[in-house]
Amino acid sequence: MDRKTYTAELAGLRELRAGITAAEKAVAAAQKELDKLTAQRARRVTGLAGYEGAKADAIAKAGGLSVADVVRLAPVLDPTPASVRAAAAAAVEAEAEVEVEVEVEVEVEVEEQSAAQPIAPAVKAAEPPSEPAADTSADTSADMSAESAVSVASVATVAPVVAAEPPQPPYPPPHPVPEAAPRELPTVPDGAAGARFEAVTTGLVSKRPNFTQQARATVFLDAATGELAVRDRVVRVDLGARTPGEILDAVLADAPGTERIYLTAGAPWHDGAERYATLKDAVAAWLNTPSERWTTAVGSGRDKLAGHFVHQRQPVGRYAPSAAPDSGATELRSIGEWFDPDGADVVTCREAFRLLWQALRRHWDDAVLMGSPSQTGRDLWSRTVPVKGRFAGGYPVLSEELRGLLHATGGQGRTELILPPRVPAELPALVEYDRTFAYAKHLWKSPVGTPQRITAARFAAMTEQEQTKALMSCSHWNVRVTVPAGWNHVGLLPAPVTGDRAWVYPSEPGATFTTWAGGAEVHLALANHVAPWRIEVLGGLVWEDGKPLDEWGKRLKAAWADLTHLSTAHADERQRTAAYLASRAVRAVLLFGLGGFAQRPRLVSGTTPVGEALPPGVEILGQDAAVVTWQRQAGFSRDPYAHPEWAAYVWSGARAALLDMKYRQGREVVGVAGALHARPGTVVYFGTDGIALTERQPWPYRGEPGDYLLKGHLTGPVPHPTSQEQYLALRTQGRAELARTAGDR
Repeated sequence: MDRKTYTAELAGLRELRAGITAAEKAVAAAQKELDKLTAQRARRVTGLAGYEGAKADAIAKAGGLSVADVVRLAPVLDPTPASVRAAAAAAVEAEAEVEVEVEVEVEVEVEEQSAAQPIAPAVKAAEPPSEPAADTSADTSADMSAESAVSVASVATVAPVVAAEPPQPPYPPPHPVPEAAPRELPTVPDGAAGARFEAVTTGLVSKRPNFTQQARATVFLDAATGELAVRDRVVRVDLGARTPGEILDAVLADAPGTERIYLTAGAPWHDGAERYATLKDAVAAWLNTPSERWTTAVGSGRDKLAGHFVHQRQPVGRYAPSAAPDSGATELRSIGEWFDPDGADVVTCREAFRLLWQALRRHWDDAVLMGSPSQTGRDLWSRTVPVKGRFAGGYPVLSEELRGLLHATGGQGRTELILPPRVPAELPALVEYDRTFAYAKHLWKSPVGTPQRITAARFAAMTEQEQTKALMSCSHWNVRVTVPAGWNHVGLLPAPVTGDRAWVYPSEPGATFTTWAGGAEVHLALANHVAPWRIEVLGGLVWEDGKPLDEWGKRLKAAWADLTHLSTAHADERQRTAAYLASRAVRAVLLFGLGGFAQRPRLVSGTTPVGEALPPGVEILGQDAAVVTWQRQAGFSRDPYAHPEWAAYVWSGARAALLDMKYRQGREVVGVAGALHARPGTVVYFGTDGIALTERQPWPYRGEPGDYLLKGHLTGPVPHPTSQEQYLALRTQGRAELARTAGDR
């Protein structure tokens, strides 16, 4: 290229620049107009929802929307039959009653053992591999069928660390659950299809943000008394009928510019709930109460926080002035997202948030409290992504196929009520232990990168040390399990079933099932001190050990420790209470922040006239004379912070910790805890990271994350609870009795 040609090309490039600039302006103008029209349509949809005879399908057709889009904007138009919604809501509420009280934790004492120590003879192939070791290399083993699974059994056990108990007769089989049947889990396919399970999503990584979150003007409102905490003053406001519009009018009159309102008491969204089939319907109706001055904030562009979030007990309402719907939104939120205020007034709740922010700012210069602990936890984690080293550019997100496998096979906490005759019908006592802030203890190691697939034949070809290292690594295993003869204790591994439970824990001697479990659980089943279980490895996924959550966990643990100390040492009672509530908020940041990594597939619902063909892959929710209501999974969104492998690894370790946890002083084991260290027949209930038994245990408590804290003691005789609701009621009584007896000392 000569000088003349170069000059001519530059001139042409300038012309292109001008054209591109003009086109970009046109696109921006069109996008602005599209956002405006979309917002107008959303407001009209929510307005039409106020008509008694409004139907979602008619509005969807008129607005060019799907029924699911209409229901998202106006939940009161949900065409799902009331009976179906009632059943679903009841299941969700029952689950929430348990999860709100407990933390999901991980025990990694198992991982702290040296990977160089073989678990065989605790793990040994029952049959020698049929092929030479050279034929079971990584290059050839991927094509081997899962039918070539190699049995692995324990032929030696770890010496018991507690006094031996007299032999107990095996438990009779547990009561059958009629609606629960074995459920088949997905597996990694062979051949080229399996390659996607060892890959990442192109162009999707979890990066460190290059901006600082903006704090929002926040106030605290007691909807029962009308007390409003605004900065350093408290006023009393008239909330009228406690509709969203009246609350917003009252608060904004005294605190103009408010962007977020936390309701600390009163739960106005439950007003008139008796008129609705489900609590969720009542909440949706309250959120969409018509108002002349306020409308639903639908957002624009890529605003993911637009619209209301309907939840039975902790809803989120987002509103904008009707006169300026494109202006900033004001949120109505429940403080229960962060902690249970337990009667604390608005001043104490405001002080708890101030202490929380101060504690986090000591460890993050740019810490900002966002609307929910989940959002806050994710944002704080993103600011610990390394700025140098291998992952300075961010952590890659796994392929959609692998995320789907982890979602289907990596259950969360263990919730199980053990019924007679496995335990007495009349309990001598009900003693509750709860692990303190245990997540924070176990975030020091997590999987990174893409996993390596391990077939059954390849596992069998490994040496004992290699098998040990694989199981002790960040790993996820497909195994066939057999409960040993003479087993008389609780179940160790989760078995998939149909129905609401999803997972059960077989303990009947001779029971056989196929499942997925983390390496910590599989190792515990093979090497527990009671009796080894028979495990056949069908395949597995092994990641590289990394520390993506370590720094995040250390900082949150330090903030929690500071607040916990302040909650006992401060001279002022209000400050002690506020510090305690703030420490619970740190727990919520970690708990829900970690849960936020466990991305779930999107669900799309809709209706089809009776007699017409249903879309493929749908689940029928209900049917009336006119339409069939259905839902189906719509895959995963491109979420740059989707890391179900981290959550699955933590949850697996948490389940193992409920069974066996070791207290260490350096490398020396100085104590043990967990269900397997209690007498057979004394464990009544598992609740994610808590255990209820019939007698007290000599488990040490040092006040550190992961320790077992005595939380309740109900003196017997106590009739055995036959449902989770009955157990929760007895648990409340036990906590009250323990508090009384402790106060009498």
